[in-house]
Amino acid sequence: MVQYFSAQELFTGKHWFSEVVVEVANGKVGKIQKEGYVAKNAYPLIVPALIDLQIYGADEKLLSIYPEANTIKKIYEYCLQGGTAYFMPTIASESNEIILQSIEAVKQYMDAGGKGCLGLHIEGPWINVNKKGAHNESIIHAPTITEVQKIIDAGKGYIGMVTLAPEICDEKIIHLLQENGIIVSAGHTNASFEQAMQYFDNGISVATHLFNAMSPFAHRAPGVVGALYTHKRAMCSLVADGHHVDYSAIKIAKQLMGERLFCITDAVTTTTQGQYQHQLVGTKYENAGTLSGSSLTQLKSVNNLVNEVGIDLGEALKMCSLYPAKVMNREAIKGTIETDAPANLLFLSADLKLLKIITT
Repeated sequence: MVQYFSAQELFTGKHWFSEVVVEVANGKVGKIQKEGYVAKNAYPLIVPALIDLQIYGADEKLLSIYPEANTIKKIYEYCLQGGTAYFMPTIASESNEIILQSIEAVKQYMDAGGKGCLGLHIEGPWINVNKKGAHNESIIHAPTITEVQKIIDAGKGYIGMVTLAPEICDEKIIHLLQENGIIVSAGHTNASFEQAMQYFDNGISVATHLFNAMSPFAHRAPGVVGALYTHKRAMCSLVADGHHVDYSAIKIAKQLMGERLFCITDAVTTTTQGQYQHQLVGTKYENAGTLSGSSLTQLKSVNNLVNEVGIDLGEALKMCSLYPAKVMNREAIKGTIETDAPANLLFLSADLKLLKIITT
């Protein structure tokens, strides 16, 4: 089946084109051309579908409470409503039992042909208790090789990322995770500037939610934030909801980090069970009075970056598509619209509202 979509403006993830037609055939992008453009049928904007590397639940189904394939399906449906084609279901610091159950849920979803899932993101419990944020202190600990190997064995091909505090983990554990194709992200860390620079120099390529739960920038102790500001390669996620980070701080970080800064939603959902009882307070979630997650979609992140931070639309889209794809470094996931690539297209109104999404 071949489909043709006219776009008043097309952003490929790298370049802008006006009044063009995008051909889609058998789930892939075909030609992008001027010929055949029909103004009356044209969508205002066609852009790459978005990517979210950290989301915990949806529709009152938190993955750690309901570690089931159906929960991941609900997360995917929520993602689609916010313009996201690819996502990484996430659990906060939990017992090994819950981690293994969550791996099994991801496995069942993916093996049954479930779309969009990039594997499980395990955030904690191998983090620094001094930067625990909303995580349960009683579960936080330094891991053993045996513990990590058991999780790796259970989750081969189904774990996408692990957020940990590198200063509490043996270097062998970090290498073991990486050798098994798992991205290691530095987060909930109290590392010094010097330690963080060393970790980033030695293979940790990404960090989790800039500013939140990491040693801050200070004039005599630049911390992890300072290391991320100055390192040439290390990337970092950011929650662009105005609660986790002030919009002015986002603007400063963007000016310093450029293409190394990308967005996650860090989205949770209302729950009254378990250790993470998220309740919606205004437009953010809290757990026992502590900021614990966002109510974002990635499309809302784009809107906030453009309207609140003042970032160019193309760059805002990259922060929610191209740059997360760069973090994942998978051939099939590009965060772009290009010939012969999977057709993951987002159709938007001129004021950045969702009109339609196509995913492969």
